[in-house]
Amino acid sequence: MSSNMQVYREKLERALNEDKPWTAPLAFIEKKTCVKRIYSFFGLVIFIALYLVFGYGAQLICNGIGFLYPAYCSMKAVESPNKEDDTRWLIYWVVFAFFSLCEFFSDLLIGWFPFYWLIKCLFLVWCFAPIQSNGSIFIYNKIIRPRFLEHEKEVDDMLNKASDYAGKAASIASRQVIDSAFHKAE
Repeated sequence: MSSNMQVYREKLERALNEDKPWTAPLAFIEKKTCVKRIYSFFGLVIFIALYLVFGYGAQLICNGIGFLYPAYCSMKAVESPNKEDDTRWLIYWVVFAFFSLCEFFSDLLIGWFPFYWLIKCLFLVWCFAPIQSNGSIFIYNKIIRPRFLEHEKEVDDMLNKASDYAGKAASIASRQVIDSAFHKAE
């Protein structure tokens, strides 16, 4: 177990020493204080965790974490020639939307749960974690995809009917607008 922890620590240290926009503040802190980046990173993680439990605006912080980094990575993925990363981030957004929809209906219960924003933040980080089988891939493959495949034809039929009805309604409305415009002109 400790060898696994050492491997994860080394990976984290390598990631924190890469030349990325989010590692620049850690490099600055390391240079000014002589405190290793990894300790500053853990201090920041602990501060955010405590803030998500006790701080004002925890919902904004949590949703920002679940949105900003994935949005940035999604835009980078769209701009890259590799399409595998596009699929990975599309899966994240499907799970994010599914979770947001479920969360809407449980909003009354959320207010009574003191660690909710911390747990949600950890859940979202698990969903976008840069590992092979992260949370979004797991949830998509185990929960969302099987139900999608099971009901895909029915949903497609409903969407096609709705599209036809919307097209007919728009056509009727535009004809009525044109007819009333000509009648007023007479």
